[in-house]
Amino acid sequence: MRGVKRLALMAVLTAAALIIFTIEAQIPSLVPVPGVKLGLANIITLVAVYLLSRKEAGLILLMRIILGAVFAGSPSTFLFSSFGGLLAWIVMCFLKDRIVESRIWLISVFSALAHNLGQIIVCVLVVKTPGIFIYLPVLIASGIITGSFTGFAAMYLIRAIRKIKL
Repeated sequence: MRGVKRLALMAVLTAAALIIFTIEAQIPSLVPVPGVKLGLANIITLVAVYLLSRKEAGLILLMRIILGAVFAGSPSTFLFSSFGGLLAWIVMCFLKDRIVESRIWLISVFSALAHNLGQIIVCVLVVKTPGIFIYLPVLIASGIITGSFTGFAAMYLIRAIRKIKL
């Protein structure tokens, strides 16, 4: 994929991630634990890691985090999303060549766990209360469930995009 087409795909993926993030921010949490959500915008990050370069996927993630904080969040949204998103992206990039593509959902689970860990670390640093780590078992369980869901969604989306030779 060359120049303009690649840039257009990056723009479309950034817009899709931002739209998904904004819509998901309006959905009330299904569980009474702060920070638990589906993380549907991470589908786009994982798709970008596979269809584009790691760097381009990171740029899409960064733009989604910045614009998401502007349109549907706050400075704290930016702080939590950026640290969690960075850790999740690092895990995606590291595991991409180590786990076969038919198991993308596993990469998604590990990156969801990294995202949750990143958010807990930021929370502990901001609130200065290590007791927040008590949420970790719940966030691990939610990361496994939501990471599996978003991973399967990303896997099927990647297959569909490749099938139409986008």
